[in-house]
Amino acid sequence: MFPRDEDGRRSGSALGRAVVADALRVTDPAAAAAAERESDWRTGYLRHFRALVEAGLDGGYDIARAGLASVHSRMRVTRDAEDIPLGEVFTAPAEPLGTVTVHGEGKPERELVLPYRGELLRGDGLRRQLDRWVEQGTIEASCAEAVREVAAEPDWLDLSDQRLVVLGAGAEMGPLPAVLAWGGTVAGIDLPRPEVWARVAATARRSAGTLIAPGATVEGAGVDLLTGLPAAARWLLGIEGRLVLGNYVYAPGAAYPRLSAAVDALAGHVQRERPGTALAFLATPTDAFAVPADAVEQATARYRERPAAARMLATVSGGRLLRPNYPPGADPGLADSLVPQQGPNYALAKRIQRWRASVARQEGTTVSFAVAPPTRTRSVTSNRLLAAAYAGAHLFGAEIFAPETSNRLMAVLLVHQLRKPRPAAPVVWTDEAIGAAHGGLWRVAYQPRTALGLAAVRGLPAALRRS
Repeated sequence: MFPRDEDGRRSGSALGRAVVADALRVTDPAAAAAAERESDWRTGYLRHFRALVEAGLDGGYDIARAGLASVHSRMRVTRDAEDIPLGEVFTAPAEPLGTVTVHGEGKPERELVLPYRGELLRGDGLRRQLDRWVEQGTIEASCAEAVREVAAEPDWLDLSDQRLVVLGAGAEMGPLPAVLAWGGTVAGIDLPRPEVWARVAATARRSAGTLIAPGATVEGAGVDLLTGLPAAARWLLGIEGRLVLGNYVYAPGAAYPRLSAAVDALAGHVQRERPGTALAFLATPTDAFAVPADAVEQATARYRERPAAARMLATVSGGRLLRPNYPPGADPGLADSLVPQQGPNYALAKRIQRWRASVARQEGTTVSFAVAPPTRTRSVTSNRLLAAAYAGAHLFGAEIFAPETSNRLMAVLLVHQLRKPRPAAPVVWTDEAIGAAHGGLWRVAYQPRTALGLAAVRGLPAALRRS
């Protein structure tokens, strides 16, 4: 739960404002004070999340630690109608959960195959597409190189020597289908909803892998991490083998930062009990990131070459539309792709995950972290404006991926980072840029928010056809 304020209310805005201020205070007291003074957090949060990146350009680890400490000191758990600190949640007794197992009936995939626009890319075809994406600025070169390395080492795909835990087993962006297809064992946790588990179990049966989940039957599987953390922890700690704890959870609105804090507490507890546990995260492309100089150069060149119609629109709008993505020569640049429609709760939930990935890697944990492409998932396209903007994004140089392409691509990056773990870089932002598949948002000519409305207008007919 969120902590209570002076009036006894539980406010996500109050928590977000306080956590961001606490994180900024360690390096930029003025920026922290500005966040604390923000009177309308729901609309004013954007510049403060951008400030978190700007303040961390020379390091960033202190900011991440301070932000996580603030979350854990402020969040509460209700027990017997009383609020207790989040850190005490695992002291509660937990009833043991049963385990349901679903064995796949298929043959394992032993070659890297990427579904893309109705085709199955493999071999030379896959390599050519990777080259095109890099040339177009859709993914970073380090992302393409990682995929090529995995394609050259197909034995890496067999993760049967790991125990991948997919928190958010039914998530469209999660690696569960890919890892099962490669013959691995996946421990899945998701809400106790029969329709979710029927779909997940059907995926497992078609695969060559094995699914295990908490519950007595497939129909009764699942646990709510907002209310069942002690039971989930006890179940996870009973799984044999090296755990890879993957965070793919999502919840709408104010539930998302609560869920993100719950998963972070669970990960910390499991790591303390099982040293050597690895962590895995997906970063959203609709966030703020520092990016290398070559991304700035490509975006700047595209801005110089923009068509006359774009120049006219920028002039007529008084500079509000189609602004350049970066100041020329910025090194690093700051790619600000935060989307107001996703809101401060979403931004905080994803920032908690970014902070944990950075701190854990610096502490020696094996961490898989990569920026995922903008993807037509159900949760995104349920917002009409975003659905329309995604349908028109190609007109401004961004590519929106289908879920089946994104989840397989990100699963391949997970494999690469598990097989070739890397130490932490001296500064956080350079780690976050490695392997990024941002769909072009870092390298387009225009600052994304200044093109969002135009993309939505152009993409509305296509979005309506899809709906």
